Amino acid sequence: MYVKLVIKNAKRSVKDYLVYIVTMTICVTLFYAFLSISSSFYNPDIGSEYDFTLLSDGMKAAICMITLLLLFLIRFVNHYMLRQKQKEFAIQSVMGMEQKTIGRIFFAETLIMGMISILIGIFFGVFCSQFITAMLLTAYGKPYEISWTLFPDTVLWTVAFFVISFLAVGMFNTRTIQKTKIITMLSAEKENEPKLGTSRWIFVMAIIFELFTVWALITGVIKALFFYDSRFPIPVQLMYFGNILFPAVTLGWSLLWLFQRKKWDVQKLLCGLLACSVFNTFAAVSVPALTNQYYLPLGNGMLRQYLLYALVDLLFFIGALIYLASSFIVIWKEKSPEHRYKEENLFFLGQITSKLKTTSKTMTLICITLVLAIFLFIVAPILTGWASGFLDIRSVYDVQISSEYNDVYDEKELSQDNYEIVTDFLDEHDIEIAYDCTFNLYLPKKADFHKRIKYDFPVVAISLSDYNAIRKMLGYEQISLGENEFATQWQTIATEEERDRFLSEHTEVLTDGGTLHLSGQPYYEEAMGETIYNSYTDVLYVFPDKICEELLPVMRNRYITTTEKISYDNAWELERLFTIEYPEQTESGNSYCVRFSTLQINSAIADGFILQTGMIYGAVVLMVICLTVLSLQQLLDAGQYQYRFLVLRKLGVEEQHINKLILKQLGVWFGLPVIVAIVVAAVVIGYFIHTISAEISAYIGFTALMLQIGATVGILAILLLCYFISTWVIFRRSVHS
Repeated sequence: MYVKLVIKNAKRSVKDYLVYIVTMTICVTLFYAFLSISSSFYNPDIGSEYDFTLLSDGMKAAICMITLLLLFLIRFVNHYMLRQKQKEFAIQSVMGMEQKTIGRIFFAETLIMGMISILIGIFFGVFCSQFITAMLLTAYGKPYEISWTLFPDTVLWTVAFFVISFLAVGMFNTRTIQKTKIITMLSAEKENEPKLGTSRWIFVMAIIFELFTVWALITGVIKALFFYDSRFPIPVQLMYFGNILFPAVTLGWSLLWLFQRKKWDVQKLLCGLLACSVFNTFAAVSVPALTNQYYLPLGNGMLRQYLLYALVDLLFFIGALIYLASSFIVIWKEKSPEHRYKEENLFFLGQITSKLKTTSKTMTLICITLVLAIFLFIVAPILTGWASGFLDIRSVYDVQISSEYNDVYDEKELSQDNYEIVTDFLDEHDIEIAYDCTFNLYLPKKADFHKRIKYDFPVVAISLSDYNAIRKMLGYEQISLGENEFATQWQTIATEEERDRFLSEHTEVLTDGGTLHLSGQPYYEEAMGETIYNSYTDVLYVFPDKICEELLPVMRNRYITTTEKISYDNAWELERLFTIEYPEQTESGNSYCVRFSTLQINSAIADGFILQTGMIYGAVVLMVICLTVLSLQQLLDAGQYQYRFLVLRKLGVEEQHINKLILKQLGVWFGLPVIVAIVVAAVVIGYFIHTISAEISAYIGFTALMLQIGATVGILAILLLCYFISTWVIFRRSVHS
């Protein structure tokens, strides 16, 4: 009998479980799709030069950590269903059914819906896993073919995780039903959130904001006293004064409100602090931006401190804006009677303002979480694109050996080795060498040997013949120089302004072999690796061979390209042998480094893919959590709205207008946190992109970045549409029933 009752209840309540099914299906789909990469049956053809074990193990760890968020979501959705059926449970108890049995029936219902979600989710997960596989093979530069494969161990892990989660939450729900009094169940639908007057969260946020403002003011004064110089450019001077003036104005406004608190309400205080938080944010973020641009003497710790100030300002801005939203609507309603009395606007605005007063805290948390999710979505492809582009530039040779003289203080100890251990290993394993170049890097003036100031190391030089040998190795055209001419080679990361400024200041170079003049073709920008440059420099001199014979060689490098890629095992073994023979730091002070494109590409791709998929998975989970909370927040109060809309019908309001009111109301509840989150995230992401614009231009390209941002917006829109439609369907059903 109970089995028939469970099945009957499940069929009857399938529409009530719509949000539950949608949420659980999305969770299962994501879990299966991302975890399928770590399956023991998953063997993509990525070649012998790569090791898939590192990526597989890393994916398991990342997915398991992020999946913990799903436990909260499962518990929250079950709590919603539990509250929705309180009245039904009470009636069943009055009719004589034991509450223990009621709990078991409810658990059976949710388990059935959960199993349906698991089946649908695994089905869609097979499709989504194809996108993950496509991302993986694209990262490894391999062709992609669609292969519909169901991985048994991934299915087992997925079913086991969600069934165990359902069992744990179901036991908790059963216990809750047993301990809940019947009178409490009957009055559950009349419960509402706490009144505005009992919530003090905004005052806690204001106090924290004020404390950080005091800290920012003290920091601004100290930095101005120690580092300010009237010769600074105007933007830098405005930065110093702004980080004193705006925090001072913020504190002054608070003090003024304290003296006028009998005349001014709390909303006026918060409005002032809201405006001040905007100016404080711009002042704080200007410090890292101008420090990097003008090389100001502020350490990384200070820059992180100002970014912390900006973060606190933004969090307060979000909280204050949503808290004051109802006040803004009331002010607009009072000043616009033509809109207030138009059609059913009076009823609609009353619905919105009354609910905003009791849900501002929840809406603030949702908005902050959405900002984090959007940021993760956008930053994930930027970071992986940066790493991928940087990898293409620094791993241009199959074997790359370099030395550094940073800790060498005797010229006689400088390295002049040819690293024959590499040649012997390649010959032993029948690895054919296509190009091999061993060369020196020279100091233009021997007196610069002891110049070891960070960010002020001397620029080193390479002979023209060695430079052309490397260009030939990489497939670039040869260059030529006059007798007393020199050219420059630049890293891709260097900006056009830096290059032009350097060339204008170095039209001549004094060397131990004579004075050289800048060539008619002054610079080259082809990627030639990182180790060809001196520490903390982005430029390399190219001198005639005759001049280099008179200079001091300080670094000894060797670049090798092979006819075929070195396998992962051979590269790992050769790296181990080289490290034994040439340790990273020797007694003489020489530092040695060996890089294999096989190992570099393998670790970079694995780390980048784990980072990207982990951030995307986390972002989607956070978005699902936020949209689920937004949806259930409305559905929990659908019973109260049912009576209100019934009154409208009795007053003669047409059904078309009621449907329009429902659509507008849901639009506000979904739109307010989403729009605020998008605006704040756009500011944060815009600042982040501006900060690393040189890296984006060099390694990613703004066109590719815009495509990635467009894909992110599309995913957010799809998720938002799914939850909006599901909520709209259930809400209309609740109101019309």
